[in-house]
Amino acid sequence: MPAFSSSAPGKIILFGEHAVVYGRPAVAVPVTEVSAKVTLTPNPRGQPGELKISAPEIGLEAMLADLPAENPLARAIRLTASALKVSHIPAAGLRIKSNIPVASGLGSGAAVTVALMRSLSAFLGQTLPDERVSALAYEVEKIHHGTPSGIDNAVITYACPVYFIKNKPLVRLKPGRPFTIIIGDTGIASPTAVAVGDVRKAWQAAHDHYEALFDSAGAMADSARKAIENGNIELIGPLMDANHGLLRKIGVSCSELDRLVLAAREAGAWGAKLSGGGRGGNMIALASPDRADKIARSLLEAGAARVIVTDVS
Repeated sequence: MPAFSSSAPGKIILFGEHAVVYGRPAVAVPVTEVSAKVTLTPNPRGQPGELKISAPEIGLEAMLADLPAENPLARAIRLTASALKVSHIPAAGLRIKSNIPVASGLGSGAAVTVALMRSLSAFLGQTLPDERVSALAYEVEKIHHGTPSGIDNAVITYACPVYFIKNKPLVRLKPGRPFTIIIGDTGIASPTAVAVGDVRKAWQAAHDHYEALFDSAGAMADSARKAIENGNIELIGPLMDANHGLLRKIGVSCSELDRLVLAAREAGAWGAKLSGGGRGGNMIALASPDRADKIARSLLEAGAARVIVTDVS
């Protein structure tokens, strides 16, 4: 029996982070320059159900049976087996490799989950449709994020630009023309669940104020969708700048993110903003391809731990 492998890309949110949790639209795109890969290798000498999990990047080496039920990997495996009506998984080794930074807004948890579910279903001789993979991955996202919107698992499952509203049909976007995004990593790990939880507390304490901010963010996401589909890429830049201002008011930016956003703008970006949960993690900048290298250098000089340049098409 051969080994079975599957990979899934990272992702960034262009517009609508945090507001998307409260029913407003968001726009997100895959980042294929980073990915998670899961490989399942049969162990003919093992007993049924013996599944050894190895994830070197996070220092994990364990048997499935020894992991707590709410461990994200254990949850993903058991959800997949249940969906396929498989009671005993053949003995195997499961290896996870990922170059997606953890807790940085690039969807590392969802990417691992999607890759794992696809490789495991193939290993078990079946195929899960994309809709089912995304729905099951959403259940695992609850462990990572507490009250997720579902956008991470959606954009990573379908690996294409998406327009997303919670609990509504996903819309796949077709850009009118390609565009370039530069991603700057602050190097600060920031678990999304913490930021989402803090925003929820603030929303509960000042409901009307935060609802107005979320409405504005949703309107920006709608405008960005039209600009992307029509190929009016330059119009997205000012929307990004305005969205970053909103996210500062929501309370999820930080000095490191603000510094990188300013550096990108001064280097010639059409617009820049934080992306994801905030309080660290990543920011993004929109620019013409000929300015991407200059902006990337400026971000590194301003303290970015790493920079990724990705083309969206």
